[in-house]
Amino acid sequence: MRRVAVFGTGSWGTAFSAVLADAGNDVRLWGRRPELIETINSTRINADYLPDLRLSPQIEATTDSAYALDGADLIVLAVPSQKLRENLAQWGDLAATGAPIVSLMKGIELGTQLRMTQVIGEVTGVPQELLAVLSGPNLAREIAAKHPAASVVAASSAATAELVAEACATPYFRPYTDLDVVGAELGGATKNVVAVAVGIAEGMGLGDNTKATIITRGLAETVRLGVALGAQPGTFSGLAGVGDLIATCMSPLSRNHRVGVGLGQGDSLEEVVARTRQTAEGVTSCESILALAHSVGVDVPICEGVVAIVHDGQRPALMADALMARERKPEKT
Repeated sequence: MRRVAVFGTGSWGTAFSAVLADAGNDVRLWGRRPELIETINSTRINADYLPDLRLSPQIEATTDSAYALDGADLIVLAVPSQKLRENLAQWGDLAATGAPIVSLMKGIELGTQLRMTQVIGEVTGVPQELLAVLSGPNLAREIAAKHPAASVVAASSAATAELVAEACATPYFRPYTDLDVVGAELGGATKNVVAVAVGIAEGMGLGDNTKATIITRGLAETVRLGVALGAQPGTFSGLAGVGDLIATCMSPLSRNHRVGVGLGQGDSLEEVVARTRQTAEGVTSCESILALAHSVGVDVPICEGVVAIVHDGQRPALMADALMARERKPEKT
């Protein structure tokens, strides 16, 4: 039995804690709100995020980061990507544990354009070979319901990837391993932006042809950006690429999709965010992904369109017209 510290009591942090417990690990789940932590420990339910999931007795919730880290063999981070740096500064010396760190976060940091494992390494000093990312078609509610699913654990060290995969393998959750950290992280971040775009199209009343077009061209943008940053193209054909993209773009369980639908129906971003009450990483990271793409000279028109609608107040219909009026070119460019 391993001891795993999980930081983040949102939907995915809670669901993945259940996976880890089902895999035979002792889990300490850290959260910042004392009332939620007390409720989780007393009722075994995180009513704010996954009210239908009864948590294993092997999961203990705490607000004490030092206690969560004490004796940890593995550390899992599942907080909003734009809050990661701030939280890392408050959690103490993660490097002192010597434990591998797994990122469940799917975003690019505003201002720095850093991927999440890069932020972790920069702030904590943990060597890259001890950092991993888990990414795939993993909608939290379906994982909580134990619907069969697979994911990819990517790390620059094969040993670290295998250790993490072993720690979260269950009869309903199948982890694969990979060495392409850049590709896995970019696939996870960009698919959220594409999902917002697909949701906008649905909210506008557009059909499956339109949504399939956005998904396909969004994948092309992701591959272009990934290759420019050193990712392996094949990664985007796998679970961390097209697999995660399909699930996030098409499922009503996806918060990024739901945010897009609201925007496409004419609601303001403030109204949509108030209604969903959860972080939609496509909204928070689209500007940083666009800046990252510009820094390496990669054209990402769908991402540009999402930024224009979400942050610049552009009407969705105008952006749709602009995308359709772009200059014709060969598809595989």
